[in-house]
Amino acid sequence: MTVPVFLADAADLGRSEFVLGGAEGRHAAAVRRIRQGERIDLTDGAGSVAECVALEVAKDSLRVEVLRRFEVPPPSPRLVVVQGLPKGDRGELAVEMMTEAGVDVIVPWSASRSVTQWKGERAAKSLAKWQATAREAGKQARRFHAATVTPQHSTAQVADLLAGAALALVLHEEAEEGLATIELPSAGDIVLVVGPEGGIAGDELDRFTAAKAVPCLLGPTVLRTSTAGVAAAAVVQARTGRW
Repeated sequence: MTVPVFLADAADLGRSEFVLGGAEGRHAAAVRRIRQGERIDLTDGAGSVAECVALEVAKDSLRVEVLRRFEVPPPSPRLVVVQGLPKGDRGELAVEMMTEAGVDVIVPWSASRSVTQWKGERAAKSLAKWQATAREAGKQARRFHAATVTPQHSTAQVADLLAGAALALVLHEEAEEGLATIELPSAGDIVLVVGPEGGIAGDELDRFTAAKAVPCLLGPTVLRTSTAGVAAAAVVQARTGRW
């Protein structure tokens, strides 16, 4: 059976014994029903890992003993996906799948053709949902480097992000070059742009190509915006040796 993963403070990971409390302790004790003597892994989400055993189980916490510690280096190149805001709960679905697949940074993008728009109080709530989805999916996938969900980006901010990347790619149905044939860097940031349901507008594509982004074709079929990012991430990770 796979050893479950929970998040813990970096300072606690350096102790020989400590109490895992708060939301993570409650989830471990009450939801996952960890029992005395059961093995768990704890991580700070930044590569530090402690292999632990539960010594005592309370209603909403665990006292654990650290058996072994180790560090997991961050994957390289870093994979960033700019996700045009999808409709309904497809945004959380996209975040969940990309997190499980290993995407390092997810950037919500307010594209001109996004039906959904994050404004005011809704922006804060929607971002919190995406971040919570990434956090839980990362634990499920046994990730020791947590996926980051940034605040919402405008088109101008996305263009700046693309300009600073080692390689910037825009998934576009009219592109001639395939993602599977583009030369990929071995270090730095690879940034992939996924448009919303309505696609990427012409002026947005022009702005991104001016920032040295390369339009590319993912495949012969049209994928939903919620699945295009995870499919592209799989191609990139297989070709860079991350997988």
